[in-house]
Amino acid sequence: MIRKALLAAGLFTLGACAESGRPAGPGAAAVAPSPAEVGGRAAGAYLARRDIVPLRTSAARGVHYADVASGYGAARLAAATGNRALLDRVVARERVASAFPNSANHVDVSVYGTWPLEIARQTGDAEALRRGLALADNQWAQLGEDQLTAQARYWIDDVWMIGSLQVQAYRASKDARYLDRAALMVRRYVDRLQQPDGLFFHGPEAHFYWGRGNGWVAAGFAEILTDLPAAHPERAAIEAGYRKMMAALLANQAEDGMWRQLIDRPESWKETSGTAMFGFAMARGVRLGILADPAYARAYRRAWQALARYVQPDGQVTEVCVGTNKADNVAHYLDRPRATGDLHGQAALLWFAAELAGSGRS
Repeated sequence: MIRKALLAAGLFTLGACAESGRPAGPGAAAVAPSPAEVGGRAAGAYLARRDIVPLRTSAARGVHYADVASGYGAARLAAATGNRALLDRVVARERVASAFPNSANHVDVSVYGTWPLEIARQTGDAEALRRGLALADNQWAQLGEDQLTAQARYWIDDVWMIGSLQVQAYRASKDARYLDRAALMVRRYVDRLQQPDGLFFHGPEAHFYWGRGNGWVAAGFAEILTDLPAAHPERAAIEAGYRKMMAALLANQAEDGMWRQLIDRPESWKETSGTAMFGFAMARGVRLGILADPAYARAYRRAWQALARYVQPDGQVTEVCVGTNKADNVAHYLDRPRATGDLHGQAALLWFAAELAGSGRS
């Protein structure tokens, strides 16, 4: 049963997925379709899935974080485009997902709260708000010696996984303690994990700049900086880390606007989920006025132009790296399977499309 659900969502064992197609090619379209149109197709492909993807490990049980990230992205797109019918479909899917048992003891399942909190923000649904805040509060119920949640692993993914939940709790409640939690977490992660060139290794035993891993960081930075006040004591360090990362990404963008599976390896293949995450993070920084150099606006626009060619007519995103654990050899990353319709890619594309549609830029 679980295997069937995972296969339907392109996430079986966070690994084997359908082999993807390639982009239509540089001559396929002079102008990329609008973010609302491309994002709408991607949202439709996501919402057409009959199965909610479960996460079942020896340590945690809940809804898979990629399904959550996709639901969040589809809800943000609905808000950006004023599409109430789309939001209604997102709400209906979340109601089904909310019935899944959630162990609430691990970052990968606690992040579920991001989804109902977005619904609560848009609809005023008190029950969705209650469920989301309960997960955000439970995440901080037990602290480590560093005063972060005991769920903090110092894995780079956590910058979005923990950060998005706590920031969403702040957005929905306006209680500043949630924002303080997110800010403290990000600053500690920057201090410990950011490399001198601005990027982040996949892990202490994996000195490789994996695209989607860095994408979670970039997207987490963007979400937190959106709400963190200029006078907040953690703001300067977090913004400095973000600026440093964006400069490194700008220097490593491929000529066609994409980013690669391994960001700094020219021999590495061009990957869509990381590209969408980086494009989203850059577009948000430009909108917020943090990235004033016109090169950043050109970079995210080039990324969108390129990325749109990897979205099939049915809304499935191609060339998505499947789930990837850490490894100490480059072949592990270069040889990872490439999937079509994997929710890691659908989610990231939706974030980017929502950011562009909401700000009136393409």
